[in-house]
Amino acid sequence: MKKTIIFSLALLSFAQAFALKSYQCLSPNQQLKVSVEVGEKTKWSLTKNNQVLLNPSEISMILQNGEALGRKARGVHAKTVSRNEVIHTSLYKKKEIKDNYNELTLTFSGNYAIVFRVYDDGVAYRFVTSRKGALVVKQEVAEFDLNNIDRTFVPWVHTSDTLNVEKQFFNSFENTYAKLPLTSWCKTRLSFLPMLAVNKDGTNLCITEADLENYPGMFLQNKNGSTCLTGVFAGYPKNVQQGGYNQLQLIVKEREDFISKTTGTRSFPWRTIMVTDDKGLANSDMVYRLAAPSRVDDLSWIKPGKVAWDWWNDWNIYGVDFKSGVNNETYKYYIDFASTHGISYVILDEGWAVNHKADLMQVVPAIDIKELCDYGKSKGVGIILWAGMYALEKDMDNVFKHYADMGVKGFKVDFLDRDDQLMVNYCYRVAAAAAKNRLMIDFHGVYKPTGLQRTYPNVINFEGVFGLEQMKWATPAVDMVTFDVTLPFIRMAAGPMDYTQGAMRNATKGNFRAVNSEPMSQGTRCRQLAEYVVFESPLSMLCDSPSNYMQEKDCISYIASIPTVWDNTQVLSAKVGEYVVTARQKGNDWYVGGLTNWDARTMNVDLSFLPAGNYQIDMYVDGVNADRVARDYQHKTMLLNGRSVEVKMAPGGGFALKITKK
Repeated sequence: MKKTIIFSLALLSFAQAFALKSYQCLSPNQQLKVSVEVGEKTKWSLTKNNQVLLNPSEISMILQNGEALGRKARGVHAKTVSRNEVIHTSLYKKKEIKDNYNELTLTFSGNYAIVFRVYDDGVAYRFVTSRKGALVVKQEVAEFDLNNIDRTFVPWVHTSDTLNVEKQFFNSFENTYAKLPLTSWCKTRLSFLPMLAVNKDGTNLCITEADLENYPGMFLQNKNGSTCLTGVFAGYPKNVQQGGYNQLQLIVKEREDFISKTTGTRSFPWRTIMVTDDKGLANSDMVYRLAAPSRVDDLSWIKPGKVAWDWWNDWNIYGVDFKSGVNNETYKYYIDFASTHGISYVILDEGWAVNHKADLMQVVPAIDIKELCDYGKSKGVGIILWAGMYALEKDMDNVFKHYADMGVKGFKVDFLDRDDQLMVNYCYRVAAAAAKNRLMIDFHGVYKPTGLQRTYPNVINFEGVFGLEQMKWATPAVDMVTFDVTLPFIRMAAGPMDYTQGAMRNATKGNFRAVNSEPMSQGTRCRQLAEYVVFESPLSMLCDSPSNYMQEKDCISYIASIPTVWDNTQVLSAKVGEYVVTARQKGNDWYVGGLTNWDARTMNVDLSFLPAGNYQIDMYVDGVNADRVARDYQHKTMLLNGRSVEVKMAPGGGFALKITKK
C-alpha cells in the first residue's frame, strides 16, 4: 500500500510538473492571436478574428545530447513587450517601413527561450539560446497544421527522384507553382520556400523564414497527406567533393546525423507566416524587418542599377565588323551601348575564365579584364564578373582583392544549389569578404532571400526564381505568363529577385517556342516593360541583345529611365495568378506597371495616391493587335485628367506608365 501511495504521488507530481500552461499574444490591431500551449510539448496556434488559421502545431529543437528544447519544458517565465518604430531602409523598395508588433518571450529552465512576434500582417517565432560552448542540433520540429485551406501554391524541388532526399537537397530553388489542395501533396516530395496556402475565406498564409544564418534552410513536406506540413532540414555535410556543373560545385557525398553545429549563445532563424490579402503579399516587408541590421557601415559605394547582360541573348550582336562572342571587342560594344543609354553595368557571364579549371585567375586569351575595366570607367560603366561557387571558394580573398584592384564592381556567384548550414555560411562569408573589397554580389543558383540583403546591403540581388532564362529551353507547356502573376505574391514576398526581364522577341501563347540562341518571351512587349516596375530587382538585367534594343528606341528609353530602388511602393490592384498592378515612386516621378494572365483585361487604374498637382503620363500599352503580334504596342504621352486612367491589356499583356509632375 505504501509503495502504491508513493507511486501515485510521483505520478501526480509528474503531471503537475508538466501541467498545460497557456499564453497569448495579439497583433496591434487585435485581429491576429497567437496562442501557445506549454506542457509535454510546446504547441502554438493562430487565429484571425477568432477564425482558426493554424491548429496547435509543435515547435521544438532536439539536441544531439538527447535534450529537447520545447518538450517537458520547466520554469516558464512569460514577458510581453510592444514596439512601434520605423526602420529606415537602404537600397530597398521604400525608404522606410513600419515595425509595429507585440512580442511574447517564453523563457525556460535550461537557458533557452522561444520568442513570438505578432504583426498586423503576420507572425513569426524563433528559438534563442544562452549556453556556453557549442550546440549541436540533431533535428528541429517545425509543424504547420493549417486549418480550412482551400488551395496551395507549391514550389516543388525540381527532381524526378522524389524518393531520394539527398537529390532533393541538391537543387537550384527554381520551379513554377503547382496549384493543388493541401491533402494532395506528394508525400515524399519537398517544397522549398516561400509557399502559399489560401484559406477558404480568402486569407493568405505565406510560409517562409528570415534571418537565416549559421543554420540550414527549411523545406516543407506533407508526410501523411494530412493538413500538417513539417519542416525538413538538410543534414550537416560530412564529406563534400568538387564536381557538378563544369567542376564548379561542391557535392555532398555524406551527411552527419545532425543538421547544425553552432554556438551555444545565439538567436535561431525566424519561422514566419505572412497573413494578409493579395496586395499585402505583393508588398510585404516581413522578411526585411525580421532580418539583422546592416553590418556594413559605409554604403556610399553600393550603386544599384541596370546591367547589360550577355548570356541570355547568346552574345548575338550584329551590324559590326568583328566576330561576336566572349572577346574584348564584343564587351566594348556592350559598354558603348550601356554608356549611350545610361546603363550602369556590363556583366561578363560564363566564359571569361578558362572552363573546367575552377580557377578565376585563369582568363581566356580573348579577354583582358583590366582593359575592359579601364574602358568601362572612361565611359561611366562598371564591370561585373560571373563566378562559379567553388572557383570563388578556393581563393575568395585573393580573387576579390585582385579584381577589385582592377576596378571590377561586383560578382555574380552561381551554382550554389544547396542551403545546408555550410552553404548558408558560405553566403555570409562571400558577403563579408566582398564588402571588405567594396564589391556587390548577385547570388544565382541560390535559395530564397531571408534578409541577407539588409544585413549585407552589398548583396544586391538573388536568383532563386524560375526566371526568364527558362524560356531558352522551356516547352510550350511551361506557362510563364501565369507564373509571372503568381510569383509577386510568393517568391517576391521574400525579397528581390534577378528574374532577368527585357526580351524584345515576344510571342503569343500559340507562337511561343524555345530557341536557345535567339530566345523569346511569352506574352506581349509591354509585359516585359511592366516587369521592370512590378518585379523588385535592385540590380536589374537587360536580357536582350544591345543590337535589338537599338532597333527599339522607345522601349530602351523607357527601360533605361526606370530606377531600381525606390522611395515608396504601393500595390494598387492584385489577385494571385490573375493580375497585379504596382506603383513605385522615385523623387517626384511615379512608375506604374501592370501584368495580366492569359485573359485580356481592361483596368481602371486608381491614381488617387498622387499628391495634388498636374501630371504628364508616358503610356506604353498593348497594341490593338497584340493578341496576334505580341510585340505590337502603343506609346503615347498625355496630361493626366483626373486621378485615374483606363488601360487595356491583351492576353498575356501588360502596361507601363511613367507619371511626371509638371
